[in-house]
Amino acid sequence: MHLFYTPDITPGTYTLSEEESKHAIRVLRLVNGDRIQLIDGKGGWYEAEIIEDHQKRCTVRILSHTAEFNKRSFYLHIAIAPTKSNDRTEWFIEKATETGIDEISFIDCDKSERAVIKHERVEKVAISAIKQSVKAYLPKLNEMSSFKAFIQTSKTFEGQKFIAHCHERAVLPHIKTLYQSGKDVLIAIGPEGDFSKEEVALAIENGFKEISLGAARLRTETAALYACSAMNILNEQ
Repeated sequence: MHLFYTPDITPGTYTLSEEESKHAIRVLRLVNGDRIQLIDGKGGWYEAEIIEDHQKRCTVRILSHTAEFNKRSFYLHIAIAPTKSNDRTEWFIEKATETGIDEISFIDCDKSERAVIKHERVEKVAISAIKQSVKAYLPKLNEMSSFKAFIQTSKTFEGQKFIAHCHERAVLPHIKTLYQSGKDVLIAIGPEGDFSKEEVALAIENGFKEISLGAARLRTETAALYACSAMNILNEQ
């Protein structure tokens, strides 16, 4: 299977981007008559045939189109405080996209170690991941925002909302005991230094429930992927 990302695809015939054309013709050595698959990142899956095998402007004829290809039954949104290391944040984006996620928000918290995310870079990571995992939906990647601004925008989210933290206090319920399968879900994951008490209180005031992700103290990107994986597993039952 040869899968290409084509966000601006149109019916009839379509010319791949220069980058995708080079990959198809120079790297994969595809030629006229070869069949390929296209995804638009919005649920569209296309079967196509190469009709002009040019390495800078490979043109294809659309043969068929499937809408809402492998659409998920619930909506998963993870908000994460980016790690000091870009590689670790990108690792989470890659693995969460492969596992299955609909939206990722980057939040600047009181104890954050990074306040800037290069949107173009993380989008490339996600695009590569949907092609690798054969998915037709590209996760929505929100620009970095302050924690308070994120809480304000979360007011319109109609599903379940959780905030995970490791404050030394009474044991919190594990997320699996509170989450209802099939429900849309938003989970906030803090920085290495955890959310501040004030941030947790603000989240609770705005409809979030406190949760645990288990007894182990996890790194930020590990906790976020754990939460993502747990939601996908609970929705497979």
